[in-house]
Amino acid sequence: MFESAELGHAVDKKIYDKEVPALRSALLDAQFDLARDGKFPVILLIGGINGAGKGPTVNVLNAWMDPRLIETNSLGAPSDEEADRPPMWRYWRALPPAGKIGIFFGSWYTEPIADRVYGRTDDSDLERSIEEIERFETMLAAEGALLLKFWFHLSKKAQKKHLKSLEADPENSWRVSESDWEQTKRYDKVVRVSELALRRTSKGHAPWHLVEGSDARYRNLTVGRTLLAALRGRLDGPAENTAASAVPPPLPSVDGRNVIGALDLSLTLSKKSYEKKLAELQGRLNGLSRHKKFQRHALVAAFEGNDAAGKGGSIRRVTGALDARFVRVIPVAAPTDEESLHPYLWRFWRQIPRRGHSVIFDRSWYGRVLVERVENLSPEDDWMRAYGEINDFEEELANYGCIVVKFWLAIDKDEQEARFKAREATGYKQFKLTDDDWRNRDKWDLYVHAVSDMVERTSTSVAPWTLVEANDKHYARIKVLETLCDRIEETF
Repeated sequence: MFESAELGHAVDKKIYDKEVPALRSALLDAQFDLARDGKFPVILLIGGINGAGKGPTVNVLNAWMDPRLIETNSLGAPSDEEADRPPMWRYWRALPPAGKIGIFFGSWYTEPIADRVYGRTDDSDLERSIEEIERFETMLAAEGALLLKFWFHLSKKAQKKHLKSLEADPENSWRVSESDWEQTKRYDKVVRVSELALRRTSKGHAPWHLVEGSDARYRNLTVGRTLLAALRGRLDGPAENTAASAVPPPLPSVDGRNVIGALDLSLTLSKKSYEKKLAELQGRLNGLSRHKKFQRHALVAAFEGNDAAGKGGSIRRVTGALDARFVRVIPVAAPTDEESLHPYLWRFWRQIPRRGHSVIFDRSWYGRVLVERVENLSPEDDWMRAYGEINDFEEELANYGCIVVKFWLAIDKDEQEARFKAREATGYKQFKLTDDDWRNRDKWDLYVHAVSDMVERTSTSVAPWTLVEANDKHYARIKVLETLCDRIEETF
């Protein structure tokens, strides 16, 4: 696979000096068109063999273009904060917004390859990482990102020669570390593992570009030309969704039955029983959150439900049992301008808690397959592929020790109307009621259908849905607390 990157490619200085001015001008024009267009981000991954010129090339790109519109991320070993969260958390946080270029000098490939080379993982771990990367990059492309991946290569002989020349140069000797020489001893394994990762993940929507790194002029021109061609192709060509997946639409329910309609909304709990159980369960939840085993986990709870179904009241009973220093409640509304410039899961990944902490989402990432679907705010291709992307997201959280708990609080139409009218009549509750709440009642059946599809497609063993009969608030709050306690204990 790397033969073409060991041919001794080189560019004459006269040719280089002649071509660079025009290339820089064209790159700047494309960069400004990208910023003005603002419809998609550009993500550049820079990886490869130590000593192959990755760092100098990143510096050249920043010098050739406007660095104000470039976000360069040099990601080494995870910090303590990063290590306390799923591996992809730090990469999600660093994704560039639409209209900008993000350079990853060290990317989501670095750790899986290094871990396999140094024997910290086995082949099955590497395969699992590759599958996660494939799904992640497919999602980025489907969300509109232009993804370019450059692998800088050197032959074993060229790598040793380059490191020796740097060491002999007083001005550049600092660039050579013990880890660089250590990697030369493992060169064959590095190439073997890297080839597998590159071969498996070089797709039409996220291709790898091999660059021989021995000649600086050659690699600079190669990267610059490739970036320019990709930018102009996207900016000047027709809009296309290169990673859209064909997901068959859900089958209609022939007899009209669905998981929401099957709930027994008449279930109730007396006030006396409620108060007793509330105290017991809050104490139980508090103890579980302070247990030493909880320090190896994090709690991610998502609350969805009909308008006025009691999400806020249930959340307050949960937070009332937890230490306020270690829990956050994230109210989710329509995305902000900043959030709209990123893939839709970006704003949720940013809020994932570290170990020993809890985050509660009042509304969640399921807006993509609920309100965006029903209100026609997203194309069908987008919300249909979101089911699989959400499952991948929750599985990544669970694999890292996050306890993912999801609640749908259900009430019937009559109970909702009664609660709306009660809010209208209560001064301090009127802010909870909006014109959209009344308008959404006209789409009740569409929401029931969307919720049923959501449960069918995203209730998994690692992140099952809990459907809560919420016509009686006492019953609903107790079921929520019991479920949380049971899920945490099952995890322990």
